[in-house]
Amino acid sequence: MPENMILAYGITFGIVFMTITYTFFRYIYSRQIFYMSYCLMQVFSLIFIVSYSKLFDVSSLVEQLSLLFATLASIVFAVRFYEGKFLPKMKNFKELTINTLILNAIILTAFYHYMLFEYLPYTIIYAILFISVAFNIKDGFKPTLIYVIGWSLLCLILFVFDFKEYYEEKGFMNIVLLAFAIEAVLFTASVGYKYSTLQKESRDLEDMVLLQSRLAKSGEMIANITHQFRQPLNNLSYILINLKKRFENERLDAKYFDKKVGQANEQLDFLSKTIDDFKEFYAPSKTKEQFTIKEAIDNVFTISSADLKKRNIEFIVNFKVNEEIKVFGIKNELSQVLLSLISNSNEALKNIENPWINIEVDSTNAEVIIKVKDNAGGIKKKNLGKIFEPYFTTKDEGTGIGLYLSKRIIEDSFNGKIEVQNQKEGALFTLFIEKTI
Repeated sequence: MPENMILAYGITFGIVFMTITYTFFRYIYSRQIFYMSYCLMQVFSLIFIVSYSKLFDVSSLVEQLSLLFATLASIVFAVRFYEGKFLPKMKNFKELTINTLILNAIILTAFYHYMLFEYLPYTIIYAILFISVAFNIKDGFKPTLIYVIGWSLLCLILFVFDFKEYYEEKGFMNIVLLAFAIEAVLFTASVGYKYSTLQKESRDLEDMVLLQSRLAKSGEMIANITHQFRQPLNNLSYILINLKKRFENERLDAKYFDKKVGQANEQLDFLSKTIDDFKEFYAPSKTKEQFTIKEAIDNVFTISSADLKKRNIEFIVNFKVNEEIKVFGIKNELSQVLLSLISNSNEALKNIENPWINIEVDSTNAEVIIKVKDNAGGIKKKNLGKIFEPYFTTKDEGTGIGLYLSKRIIEDSFNGKIEVQNQKEGALFTLFIEKTI
């Protein structure tokens, strides 16, 4: 075999191996089946091309089995990667005719694809994804479109110029090798777009879950608001009663009146602040800004104080630095994280004598460090490595998303990190957030 052909095979082996490595690590990261199925298809394709090259002594049985398994894996990949519907709705004879013609064109094009490159797995993927594009084109630009257009243009060029016969007459690199190289390039482009789409969908889903998790607590929040409002409203009622009695007894002087008006205004300010805190917490703000850690903690205390008082939980906030220390990010999201941690502690402290939750704020030259700890006894050792995973929960009615979303918020919105460990009294969660200058 000529040296240039040996080099061509070597390059092809390298390209396919890199594709295998790429898809395998993508699968580990995303757990998407289409990555693993494509990875397996390329593994068997590599075995096939090694056998096909005759550079090594590989039996024909191994070659045929590798082709079979590569074909099966290609079907799984194409179906998992497919977007849209295999059979479009046909309302009338015109649509039936058009779709039949389209399907015939796809079959003929796929057949020509196979005649050109003589490798069934790639033809199967091309045909299935071509159907996806042809029957769902109205749904917009999809990653499948990149793949299909790439192969279709190549097939068209080879057909118009009858390039395959000329290619083989000149003794160029085997066109089957060219197919493997092109497939890797088209797949990388398609999956790159697909990956960004999946990331966006994942973010949108998690944002929706975050909103739902807030709404799920709305009943509890309403109870807290009711409790927060009851005492100030009672105080206002007493102030009005005292003013009325003084007035009826003709003992209402300016000094007493001003004193009671001042007290009433204090209660109204408290009610107004409570409304603002709840409104700010639930506002889906995505605007990053500088804010003090104290603002976020105060916001959380307003929301959770009623429940903490009901369970006689002592809530301690300790600043080891200036209380005006600031960070840059989304304030209500940090409040969401702190509320999630406090709510978890609250649940864990149900049967604990003299329960307490302590928030400690410290800093280094570069970071603000927020520690949230309790005396609930800690987290089981076997669960410590799992608590930030999505949908992992030890609660009977838990969703398993609170700590996962907290981790995502700290990492994405604040470029920070969150850690957990057990101490003698209970669990300690530590947030590391970059400090603003």
